[in-house]
Amino acid sequence: MATPQFPYWLHALSIVSLILGLACAIVIALHQRSHPPKMAVMQWVWPLAALFGSVIWLALHFRAQRADEDVPMWLSVAKGASHCGAGCTLGDIIAEWLAFAFPAIAVWLGWHTVFAEKTFAVWILDYVLAFGIGIAFQYWAIVPMRDLSFGKGVTEAVKADFLSIGAWQVGMYGLMAAGQFLWFRPAYGDIAEVASPEFWFLMQIAMLGGFVTAYPVNWWLVRAGIKERM
Repeated sequence: MATPQFPYWLHALSIVSLILGLACAIVIALHQRSHPPKMAVMQWVWPLAALFGSVIWLALHFRAQRADEDVPMWLSVAKGASHCGAGCTLGDIIAEWLAFAFPAIAVWLGWHTVFAEKTFAVWILDYVLAFGIGIAFQYWAIVPMRDLSFGKGVTEAVKADFLSIGAWQVGMYGLMAAGQFLWFRPAYGDIAEVASPEFWFLMQIAMLGGFVTAYPVNWWLVRAGIKERM
């Protein structure tokens, strides 16, 4: 694998964007210590979503705090989609670093046999972890609201988030692939490695793409009564 030669401006922009996302996540986490959200799981969702959404999710967080009981539909859907984003964020962080530290994981998932690119093999693990974590977040949102049993809660969480997570991954994978293979490789010599700011900056952009593709699906899920309005 060749070493990509990223320009200074992109390297600097990547670092600034990542620091800003982390700073927004910390601000949200600190604010929640004195102003905890009514839905406990949002204590995890908001900071995790801010890692990619930065100032946008910082603003959404404070807007949701002000909304109290009268939450507009657009904000309710954004909160619901953020469950997927938080699950995908945490799942991707775990999966990407695991596969970076232990490349054999990617081999087990088809690298060199099914996939020529390691990226696509790791995406399988990304999806599995994102799906599992996203369902867990949805479970802890649904069960307290409906007072469900464990089994029923899991079933309802899967129903609520299966399409949402799938829609998120379509946008995220699409932008990640475009950035890596249509931008970074032709322009700078190769794709960004996990241990580079450029990789995670691109991931931030890709996550925003995931939000865009998941938002209308979440709107429909809420309208259809499959997903709770938050």
